[in-house]
Amino acid sequence: MKKNTFLLLTTCMSSLFFHNAHAAGTAQKQPATKQTDQRGKATANASAGSVTATKAESIIVLGAGAARETQSLSHLALQEVAPGTSPLKTLSKLPGVMFTSSDPLGSYEWSQQIIIRGFDQSRLGFTMDGIPLGNLAYGNDNGLSIGRALQTENNGPATLAQGAGAVGVAASNDLGGALEFTSIDPTKKFGVDVAGTVGSYGTWRTFGRINSGTLPGGGRLYVSYDYQDANKWKGDGIQQQQQANAKFIQPLGDKVKLTLFGDYSQRAENDYQDLSLQMIQTKGYNVDNITNNYGLAKQIATAYQTGKPFPAGIANQDQSYYNSAGLRQDVMGYGKFDFHLTDHLKGFATVYGHTNTGEGIYATPYTATPASLGGSPLSVRTTEYDIHREGFIGSLSYEIGHHTIEGGFWFENNDFEQARRFYPLSADKYTGSSVHWFRNNPFETQWQSAFNTKTYQFHIQDTWQITPALKLNYGFKSLVVDNRGRQLEGNYMGTPVANTYASGSITSANGFLPQLGANYRINRHNEIFADFARNMAAFDNSTTGATSPFAMTSAAYAASKKTLHPEMSYSEEIGYRFHNRRIQASITGYYIEFEDRLASISPVSSGTNVQGYASILTNVGGVTARGIDTAFNYRFTDNWSLYVSYAYNQSVYDDNLTTGGITYATRGKSVVGMPRNLANVQISYDDGTIWGNIGMQYQGRRTYTYTNDQWIKPNDIFNLNVGYRFHSHNWALHGLDAQINVTNLFDKRYVATVGSTGFAVSDPTGSLQTLQAGAPRMVFFTLRKHFF
Repeated sequence: MKKNTFLLLTTCMSSLFFHNAHAAGTAQKQPATKQTDQRGKATANASAGSVTATKAESIIVLGAGAARETQSLSHLALQEVAPGTSPLKTLSKLPGVMFTSSDPLGSYEWSQQIIIRGFDQSRLGFTMDGIPLGNLAYGNDNGLSIGRALQTENNGPATLAQGAGAVGVAASNDLGGALEFTSIDPTKKFGVDVAGTVGSYGTWRTFGRINSGTLPGGGRLYVSYDYQDANKWKGDGIQQQQQANAKFIQPLGDKVKLTLFGDYSQRAENDYQDLSLQMIQTKGYNVDNITNNYGLAKQIATAYQTGKPFPAGIANQDQSYYNSAGLRQDVMGYGKFDFHLTDHLKGFATVYGHTNTGEGIYATPYTATPASLGGSPLSVRTTEYDIHREGFIGSLSYEIGHHTIEGGFWFENNDFEQARRFYPLSADKYTGSSVHWFRNNPFETQWQSAFNTKTYQFHIQDTWQITPALKLNYGFKSLVVDNRGRQLEGNYMGTPVANTYASGSITSANGFLPQLGANYRINRHNEIFADFARNMAAFDNSTTGATSPFAMTSAAYAASKKTLHPEMSYSEEIGYRFHNRRIQASITGYYIEFEDRLASISPVSSGTNVQGYASILTNVGGVTARGIDTAFNYRFTDNWSLYVSYAYNQSVYDDNLTTGGITYATRGKSVVGMPRNLANVQISYDDGTIWGNIGMQYQGRRTYTYTNDQWIKPNDIFNLNVGYRFHSHNWALHGLDAQINVTNLFDKRYVATVGSTGFAVSDPTGSLQTLQAGAPRMVFFTLRKHFF
């Protein structure tokens, strides 16, 4: 880390402290208070499936009292959007957060992309009730998306720390921020919630939840289930998911509480075609897979394989695939003991487990089906996943004097298997017109791999209330991640397996990853804060991971293993918050150094990366990011409020990139995927009966090449949410809510996701297919009913 930036941070802290010492004199005579602007707590426990609130409900809380930039979205904020919407999309209204997806709900995982302060999801931490969700990559080897871990109706408050999560966050990759999701608790009263949604392009969703109320013995339970189905907004195919959650809370005496949670999810989604700038300019945004035209797909494959001209209107074999999809099936659960041993000593112990079976599927023109098995010029290529992980998280906290000392331990064992296989297709028709089931009996296994990851994390920290106005938080974590990869050879179901990828072991370890933060309350409305954090990201452990050493050939791995280093980051931020009965406001400045950045250098510089070429992993230098995050939340009457956020981020590469003996001028160039300017404006109304909001999200221009020779235009997208709560004593209307959601209100055509198949050094012809088109205007109508 550069010394001058740390000195600048400490100098700013000191000057602000002494400048405001006189003003703080009266504040120091008062005890420090907790966040005050949560006066109207949502009645989520009364009817968690309904969008129910008091007039004073604060849907966004700007983290008063925290020693780092942090914001929370309430349960209400996550329910005002269309049911089934990814919480990641809702969180994108917070400053510094960029989220994109090519579907209106943000749940289509191939196109999901979240970037915070220049760090994408592979370098952010994600948890649900403290359980690690992994790196949220599409081919995730160590977790699952929040949409598959928790039903949207069961989401409690979600908290984001933009700069660095707390040292106790169970994540081995959080170079940047951390997003911590929570589940709602069962209610103390019996109740049944049901909901139904219909919308554009055949969307429909049903949801039901039963709360047991307090049972004999004091326990509480809910069980919920939903089914969702929607057609793609272009092309042919569906996005489908069914999911069940269950949560049980049982007090065990006065000192101990047991919580059990279970999740089952089954998701199937047909893909949207990845586009290039050239395709958009010549053919428009509606180019997609040709799933309804098997004959044309065979013509394209035959032309590619024989060198003959492509059919009219088809530029190459990658312009439109016949079909592609993703399948995911997850089971996850945890058991947690919370205990208060004394008035000063408390803690928790959690055990969890997660299994996943997944396939990424596409009908490839690159490999034909053998004549003996059908003879089609196409075959079905799969990338198959199998996760089995279990872990333990524990923590103890002790209050003594003005100190709260907390320490904890996280351990996870993860067995992950992955394979690339090919399955036959008939010559006369697509046998299995749907790709929504798992296949067997491949005719070829290109590679098959097995991995084991053991993660050990220990942390300890102290929160010291030095004076009633000044609080200091300091601590560190130690992280060790042992990766082992093994390429399986021999045969699979009678077909040979001949791997060229690497086997071996590699460890990411750092014994001292410190974090230091301070919060100074000037008076009851004003405070300043500052923090510093050092973090490490462990290597991926898969054959397709972006930072996995085992995605290289054996020869490349042997040559580079001793020179590879885990990625590191150094984050500093300083900020100011204001909060009173009607206003919350914050501004934060930050500086980040990202060292030993890993990049998989692909031999492909144009076309499409879906073919899965072996890459070379190497440390390619650093990134420097600096910027500001601002947020302003103003309830200017009892019923009306205004929320505005703006973020400026300048993330640039520190070094030129050399690959294949060629050096590219990337030093000083903008980081791919991250716009410099992000803004949100939302005006909301809620009188307890009628509620609504209209919001605009702006994303500045983005690049998908390291040399910045191609840029995607900015976009500004408006969304509208309106609802009505019935208060009649009539049985049919009592507890009934109606809601309308309109996404992309003005039907703007734009590029949503940038880098869906990866990024390139350059793309002078604009032919790299790595863009996803944003969804057009779509409308959803929801009815909810709570039975008391």
